[in-house]
Amino acid sequence: MNLPVCSHPTLRRTASKGGRTAFTLIEVMLAMAMFFAAVFAILALVSSSLRNARALQLQHVNASALAAFLTVSNRLEEGMFSGDFGDLFPEEQFDFEVIPITNGLVRVDMVVRSRQGRGRQVSTMSVLLFQTQSPIPSPAGTAVPPLRR
Repeated sequence: MNLPVCSHPTLRRTASKGGRTAFTLIEVMLAMAMFFAAVFAILALVSSSLRNARALQLQHVNASALAAFLTVSNRLEEGMFSGDFGDLFPEEQFDFEVIPITNGLVRVDMVVRSRQGRGRQVSTMSVLLFQTQSPIPSPAGTAVPPLRR
């Protein structure tokens, strides 16, 4: 069976001495370009995965940790307060201000700052909390103690 031979000059392999065929320079360059494109795509994927894994390992604190603590506390007093997170987040500190609104409803403005970097703000949050234990002001201006059940 005789197969037709392609006569197009760019599709023919060139024969060197001894009848061996070889790749053209264009074919080698295209193969190398595809190989390096695949390698760089894989390296970018690995780099991105390592960056994401590193970000998951870092502990970031935000004001929601402070808000969670304040919601389970028994009582908030009016005023400005400061503190730190102890061993949990040793490089962070917080400030919060409790502002009474009406009938046991208070607004708490919280700011979490880094101790390093000149007190750079890490996170801020404002929440409204209702406290049943807080004294209810009467219309006459004197405080009425909360009801005991």
